[in-house]
Amino acid sequence: MKLSHIDDNGQARMVDVSAKPVIHRTATATAKIFCAPETMALIQDNQIQKGDVLTTANIAGVIAAKQTSSLIPLCHNISMDQVVLELQIEEDGVRITAKTVCTDKTGIEMEALTAVSVAALTVYDMCKAVDKKMMIGDIQLLEKTKSHR
Repeated sequence: MKLSHIDDNGQARMVDVSAKPVIHRTATATAKIFCAPETMALIQDNQIQKGDVLTTANIAGVIAAKQTSSLIPLCHNISMDQVVLELQIEEDGVRITAKTVCTDKTGIEMEALTAVSVAALTVYDMCKAVDKKMMIGDIQLLEKTKSHR
């Protein structure tokens, strides 16, 4: 299998997408931050000292999606049409889902993955004073689509 980001000399390179058509693309990713029940109660009751955890993490995820090409060296800068995050309280943590949409020449999955990752990191940052055993995991791409309209 030949990797698209490696040239014939084994050097990393950005893939040339100039000949690809501009099409509608979506991606959905998820992550989870596992927290103690006491931490979950504080998040739910908006009692974390740093502020509203879920709203802050949501905004952080949107900002992160928009900055993906600055964070991931070989990732293309694409025109995003939409980024929507959902943060769902679960018994043992917060499940984060991001759906990203674009009309461009390359996929938008890295933006979705970056959004959920940074949202989870934001929850961690805001809750670290009360929970030393939080763990971020289950980061995965759930779906990627492309369609000619």
